[in-house]
This record gives sequence, C-alpha cells and structure tokens, in this order.
Amino acid sequence: MPKNDPTNTGGLFIGRRPGTAPVRHRETPVVGSGGRRRFDSVLAGAILCVETLVCATLWGPQPAGWLWVGSQLYHGSGSVGLGILVAFAGMLCTIMLTLAIAMRLDRAWKLVRRAAGKEQKEGMLERIFVASMALAGIAFAVWFLIIQGPGSDLAPR
Repeated sequence: MPKNDPTNTGGLFIGRRPGTAPVRHRETPVVGSGGRRRFDSVLAGAILCVETLVCATLWGPQPAGWLWVGSQLYHGSGSVGLGILVAFAGMLCTIMLTLAIAMRLDRAWKLVRRAAGKEQKEGMLERIFVASMALAGIAFAVWFLIIQGPGSDLAPR
C-alpha cells in the first residue's frame, strides 16, 4: 500500500494529521484468576452505574439547581440579568465538568473491562448520554402534558 493512501493518512495525501494515527492496543493482558476476573466484572458494572447516574444529573438536578441559584441571586440583588447570567454560566461550567468526569469514568470502565478479560475497544458514554437524554425528554413530556400540563376538559380540577 502506498504511503499516501487516504486510509493511512487520515484523508490527506500530504501526511498524517496529528492525533489521527490508528489506535493500537497493547497485547492481550495476562489472564487473571477466576475470582479476579469476577471482581473486575463487578467493578466494571459499578463504574457503568456511576457513569449512568452522572449523566442523568445533566437533565434535571443540575439545571434546576442553577436556576434556583439564579433566582436567589435575583431576589437578593434585584437584577434579572445578573441572575440569568450566573445561572447559565454555572450550568455551562458544571455540564462541561460533568462530561469530563463521565469521559474519565468511561475510560476507566474500558480498562477494567479489558482487565476482566473482555475485548473492549469502545466506551458506553455515547449510548448512555443518548439514552439518558431520551428518558429525560420522555419524563418531561409526561410531566408537562399529563401531570402538570394544560389539563383536560373531561377531568376539571
């Protein structure tokens, strides 16, 4: 295969872009005892549960908490703009921090899965993020349309 093949150069014919080298995993690790592999599997499951809970906070508790902080700031200062600015800046910062934590947890999950003897090359963060977003959207729609929403003419309050 020529040195300028697009699959080898990250799509460029003049050389490889930095950070686009093919991923090379180390050789398969030494297989541990059965008890050690079971422990690693349980640990991987626990890390995955923590990662799921961390991603679930993105859609409810974090925004609600920062909106509360913004409302308290508005109440204390009388400035709506300051309250909104602090609420959204805080939301943005904690969401980025949460995603950084989730990425580290996902990396640790892959390493522990490999230690448990599974061939793990991809993480679960994308799937967990999309699933938590879908569940939060469904929960919000049920709350908004059925529980707290516009109501029904057939069932007056």
